Amino acid sequence: MKKIFKFIINTIPRPILIRLSIVVRPILAFLLKGNRFTDPIDGKSFRMFLPYGYGNQRNNVLSPSTLSLERHRLLWLYLQNETDFFTAPKKVLHFAPEQEFYKRFKKQSNLDYTTTDLFSPLADVKADICNLPFEDNSYDIVLCNHVLEHIPDDTKAMQELFRVLKPGGMGIFQIPQDLSRTTTFADDSITDPKERAKIFGQYDHVRVYGRDYFDKLRSIGFTVIEEDYTTKIASELVEKYCLAKGEIIPVCYK
Repeated sequence: MKKIFKFIINTIPRPILIRLSIVVRPILAFLLKGNRFTDPIDGKSFRMFLPYGYGNQRNNVLSPSTLSLERHRLLWLYLQNETDFFTAPKKVLHFAPEQEFYKRFKKQSNLDYTTTDLFSPLADVKADICNLPFEDNSYDIVLCNHVLEHIPDDTKAMQELFRVLKPGGMGIFQIPQDLSRTTTFADDSITDPKERAKIFGQYDHVRVYGRDYFDKLRSIGFTVIEEDYTTKIASELVEKYCLAKGEIIPVCYK
């Protein structure tokens, strides 16, 4: 199964994968029912989660029901337990919307919810993150997760995120991050997809972020809280929800 998933992930374009998953997801959820792991997004439990990864695959990380990964479940728990995202009126901009969130956020009556991306079939507005068609100070919340590592000019992208966020608004900008690195590594001369996958962790990534990521966000103007949220969750739930212990949520305010 692990080899099959690795082949699928590395050969089928992401927009097609999104459409295929709509059909496959309920079948996987039925076949893997159990009580070892639970997806906090929908509350369903399974005997195992699926493996996932473009290079080295991680076991028990992809939820069969929502197709969430560790970072999605961690973000859900943070929004649910630490914010008023699910109750207060909010104008929300969501980049490259993850399908485990998309329908749920769309249905929330408290949210004025807009999605954007250049390629995603779930995007309401097709737009370049470095040149957004939205007015200044437009959104209470901006979600832009696992996007910036794909963007060559991430400084310009961060400036646009800052521009469209309202004063006092909150942005969450998760990225794949190597916390053992002090500084971010990038090399524009690396263009071969296989070499990028080997060095950056994925064929379409252009850098590996280090701990200086938070300071770069601060240099744009954000106030950044480095939220190590798994330390606030009981250890048995970290395991049951298949979270990545020590993953930092960058919570950014304007």
